[in-house]
Amino acid sequence: MTDQKIPVGSRQFLPRSAFEELFAALHKEGYSIVGPKVTDGAVRMQPIGSVAEMPQGIRDNQDGGFYRLEEGEPELWFEYVVGPNGPKEFFFPAQLPLFEFHVQGGRFDLDAGPPQVPKLAFLGVRPCELAAIDVQDRVFGRDDPGTFRCESEPWYLQIRQEALLIAVNCTRPGGTCFCASWGTGPEAAGGYDLALTELKDGFVVAVGSKRGAALAENLSLRAPSGAELELATLKMELAREHMGRQLETPDLKQLLNESIEFPEWDDVARRCLSCGNCTMVCPTCFCCTVSDGSDLSGQEITRTRFWESCFSHQFTYTIAGPERNTIRGRYRHWLRHKLCTWWDQFECSGCVGCGRCITWCPVGIDLTEEAQRLREGSTKHKKRLGVSHGE
Repeated sequence: MTDQKIPVGSRQFLPRSAFEELFAALHKEGYSIVGPKVTDGAVRMQPIGSVAEMPQGIRDNQDGGFYRLEEGEPELWFEYVVGPNGPKEFFFPAQLPLFEFHVQGGRFDLDAGPPQVPKLAFLGVRPCELAAIDVQDRVFGRDDPGTFRCESEPWYLQIRQEALLIAVNCTRPGGTCFCASWGTGPEAAGGYDLALTELKDGFVVAVGSKRGAALAENLSLRAPSGAELELATLKMELAREHMGRQLETPDLKQLLNESIEFPEWDDVARRCLSCGNCTMVCPTCFCCTVSDGSDLSGQEITRTRFWESCFSHQFTYTIAGPERNTIRGRYRHWLRHKLCTWWDQFECSGCVGCGRCITWCPVGIDLTEEAQRLREGSTKHKKRLGVSHGE
């Protein structure tokens, strides 16, 4: 809108005492708010109605196969990083009814289709999750006229169009975070309506869209001081320097193409449980299956879409049996897909550096460590070839 007082691209300051105004403004616009809430010992993205439900004074401690909540700065709401779920759970639900129908005489009568698309505002979306949403937009054909209709996901496209994204920059990276390696964090570069950087007295607010600017008009914003902007910038610089993990990315695709038969895959296969946890918490995985069911009479039929995992033994089942019938093959496929062949499919990485696959792996397998082992194995392999060639 040309008459907006708060321009897109500007930075404002929202005092902590005025933070509840954000909830009131979102409710006024008809949004249901999805934000952080502590449940079963973890900060999860869930429907929330007020600031009181948010995890104030709580931070998370994450490592390989380890997640605990502990006491943090009492004033802060966003000192945690990411929990086991994120926006994907709402854009691409783990279980989605596709349709229901019943048998009436010699015909099928449709009773219901997918549920109504909700109007959601996501509060506390991290920069790595914004990057993951962008990846899934490519997967499901959002704003891509070249995507075949049969490849697009209508329910996803509708809920994404309705959704409003309020990001929070990460001032304290987690123990398994490596978003800086991919350039997907700790500061949001785009894809948001509003982006917040939390300080003790309030938030530096970056306005990223016209919809965000319209929302900001309802808040008690003021111009940020030079000290507030400098502190927000400093927090981002410190966050980049204190990542819990690091991944060398420039030649990763070539490395994984050259290392298909390396013995390092046998080592990780001995540790991997093939449980699929990494795919369940990953913000970009999109594999799914469809199941039909009926009642005992056979008159009421349903079709439901469920998440599926490439770690499942039956995932590649054909008439001759599973194509990838070893844990070695399944782990190799998953890692190569994330870091290598995803580029061939979608011209981007399937990994955004959120670290969830490390934290929520029961045996603490670390994607960054496995990539480094392959890199070291490649160096040894090339040296052996060099000696052999010299002889």
